[in-house]
Amino acid sequence: MDLRKTIRTIELLCRLLTGLAFVVLGAAVLVQVVGRLLSASPVWTEELTRFALLYVAAFGAGLSYKSGDLVNVDLICESLPGRWPWRLRLFSATATAVLMAFLIMPAWKYTSIGAMQTSPALSWRMDFIHASVLVLLASLLLFSVLRVVAMIAGTSDGLPNAAVDDQP
Repeated sequence: MDLRKTIRTIELLCRLLTGLAFVVLGAAVLVQVVGRLLSASPVWTEELTRFALLYVAAFGAGLSYKSGDLVNVDLICESLPGRWPWRLRLFSATATAVLMAFLIMPAWKYTSIGAMQTSPALSWRMDFIHASVLVLLASLLLFSVLRVVAMIAGTSDGLPNAAVDDQP
């Protein structure tokens, strides 16, 4: 499997899992609202809503980074002359990758601690919930590294959606 196909597969997987988490979120909220209209909503809906929202953010963060939908203040950077905007985009992507790599091990420790806990309403092991932080960091790490590689290879100028996997 070549790199572009692998990247597209990972992106598709992230999109599908973001969508699935969003469907779970919507269903839990719907059950909660209907339950309140009928008298009392089930206790577990509040918890499931929070968990689903964590995974919407976790699976969607890397995609948002890739598409440029995360907050980005580039008004001054993009108005600089010459190659400075490119250099600053490269620095930003590199700094993002380094920070995410630095946070992976603490996130792993945080996730593993959750194995000793369960959620109050659903009685789910919390390591499955805490893993959302790992997923978020890993997706940001992956998409920022891909941006750095594409910029250095010259197949991208570092602007959103201009990475290696988008080239023909």
